[in-house]
Amino acid sequence: MRIVLAEDNALLREGLVLLLTSAGHEMVAVVGSGPEILPALLEHRPDVAVLDVRMPPGFRDEGLRAALEAREKIPGLPVLVLSQYVEESYAAELLGGGASGVGYLLKDRVGRVDEFLDALERVASGGTALDPEVVTELLTRRKDSPLDQLTPREREVLKLMAEGRDNTTIATMLVITERSVSKHIGNVFLKLSLPPSDSGHRRVLAVLAYLNNAQGQP
Repeated sequence: MRIVLAEDNALLREGLVLLLTSAGHEMVAVVGSGPEILPALLEHRPDVAVLDVRMPPGFRDEGLRAALEAREKIPGLPVLVLSQYVEESYAAELLGGGASGVGYLLKDRVGRVDEFLDALERVASGGTALDPEVVTELLTRRKDSPLDQLTPREREVLKLMAEGRDNTTIATMLVITERSVSKHIGNVFLKLSLPPSDSGHRRVLAVLAYLNNAQGQP
């Protein structure tokens, strides 16, 4: 894959370059500040962008802003953003801009090489990849929401869906059949009042409903 990387920490940046090139990917641009991101993305139009959320000069949300702007100019551009901390609003905003080909991982996940590369592949192929810690934080944040209607097993399935897992993987992780997974997903759609006929986007809608309902009171 052709990758644009944006990371201001020199040590992590070089580590990511080594990791990604060793995995057979091509680094078409590597930048270290917020203002450099969008021009690099527009010039190279990579297969996927890997962007730190907080970049110089402001160290606020420069990477996220660049990702959102780039996806407006290059519809469908796969973007995997990295963050030091759990910021559920970042994940919600990124997904709210169009939920295909997006990921949000904590930087600690980079050290788990197989998980990181798997998430990168999912995002590049149009899927979603949310960090399990982010998902867990979202799930425990909100009270008195439609999520309260879900059974513990349905919440487990929704959590794995939000991470971007497919039905086969969910069945393996929960040690249940794929038929059971499909049944639980159907219940989730029903309880969150999601359109049953929108088969192509039901999983994405479930993730978005999950994030939207998770916003609010800590």
